[in-house]
Amino acid sequence: MTERAMQEPTLLLLTALADAPRHGYALIQEVEAISGGRVKMRTGTLYGALDRLLQQGLIEVAAEEIVDGRARRTYALTEGGRGVLAAEAERLHTVAAEARRRLGGVAGPKGATA
Repeated sequence: MTERAMQEPTLLLLTALADAPRHGYALIQEVEAISGGRVKMRTGTLYGALDRLLQQGLIEVAAEEIVDGRARRTYALTEGGRGVLAAEAERLHTVAAEARRRLGGVAGPKGATA
């Protein structure tokens, strides 16, 4: 039995951290940008997910600072997180390639062909 597919919010958060460490508000903005505006992560959801990813060792706190009297944490992807993200990206690529193959050139969204 294989592990189940990664949930989309987790995939988006790990992807947002793949190229640079980011703090909470920057992650919210990056997730929205990556998803083309489709996913708008709420603060409570974000910090719950970050706590879970920290416990799983997929991300780490890269820095902590005080900004305008408030603590701000910057999060970064760990090597383990990079591996998990790379594996999920490969899984998605394989499934998408098979879907395109089976569609056999049927036009997709915005007139794109498979």
